[in-house]
Amino acid sequence: MPKEYFSAVGRRKTAIARVRIWPGKQELVINGKPLSVYFKGETIKKMIFSPFVVADVSGQYTGSIKVSGSGIMGQAEAIMHGIGRALMKADPEKFKKLMRDGGFLTRDPRMKETRKSGQGGRARAKKQSPKR
Repeated sequence: MPKEYFSAVGRRKTAIARVRIWPGKQELVINGKPLSVYFKGETIKKMIFSPFVVADVSGQYTGSIKVSGSGIMGQAEAIMHGIGRALMKADPEKFKKLMRDGGFLTRDPRMKETRKSGQGGRARAKKQSPKR
């Protein structure tokens, strides 16, 4: 890992991604595995690389990412959020407006609705009332 890197934290639902990026040509490493091994689907890979595409720096940055919590989509969106923030730190004058317009700096506030006690299981489920 080089001496100079740009780090940021991205979040989505319960996923937290700690992102470090630096100039380079290698593949992104997520939790010690290459991106192509950690995420199989092409749509998820496109989503993760979308901050680089919007900033027009595809293939110019590489990095390591540690992500935990949530599911596959939540982790992918947390990584996308973290990459957007890290790119903004790399060159604020050049990337801040692009990242803001692309929505990569805004954390999505939607979370799972919490379970209510005494109501039969899930968040909005009600107990069945007796018929007679």
